[in-house]
Amino acid sequence: MEIKNHVIQGIKFIESPNQNERPNHPQISLIVIHSISLPPKKYNNDHIEKFFLNELDHSLDIFYKDIEGLKVSSHILIKRTGEIIQFVPFDKRAWHAGISSYKGVDDCNNYSIGIELEGCDEDVFEDAQYDSLCKITSLILAEYNHIYKENIKAHSEVAPGRKTDPGGLFDWDRYLSNV
Repeated sequence: MEIKNHVIQGIKFIESPNQNERPNHPQISLIVIHSISLPPKKYNNDHIEKFFLNELDHSLDIFYKDIEGLKVSSHILIKRTGEIIQFVPFDKRAWHAGISSYKGVDDCNNYSIGIELEGCDEDVFEDAQYDSLCKITSLILAEYNHIYKENIKAHSEVAPGRKTDPGGLFDWDRYLSNV
């Protein structure tokens, strides 16, 4: 795998409309790890992809009424199978972190790469997801020289009190020792 024009080659790329230019083109210096499942705790469907493309059928689950109208994306989604899908080129601003701050700098979307893992706080992530996450992270670290392992954070760390993902079952030691 390689990154060309801010897109990982050899994986599925489906461009989300939920993106824009990074203001003042700041250096990309942060990776934010998330987890998502739609509906909550349900896996192996295409609902996350549809959500990131603004194509989710909100009549499919009562939970979807709560997220109707939200415009969300991430740069990368890693499915339970380890499949990697890119939605936003890395040089663009994906809409993943919301109200957030890191090292006193607000709006992490401006200077971060968002990686979503299909999962939730209460479930263990799959081996295939860790394998894909480590590969992608290593590739990103090699390409973007302002991101360091110390600047890989949980969504809960950049949006404390508002977010809890990827949760206590995410194995940070396993992840970071293989990057």
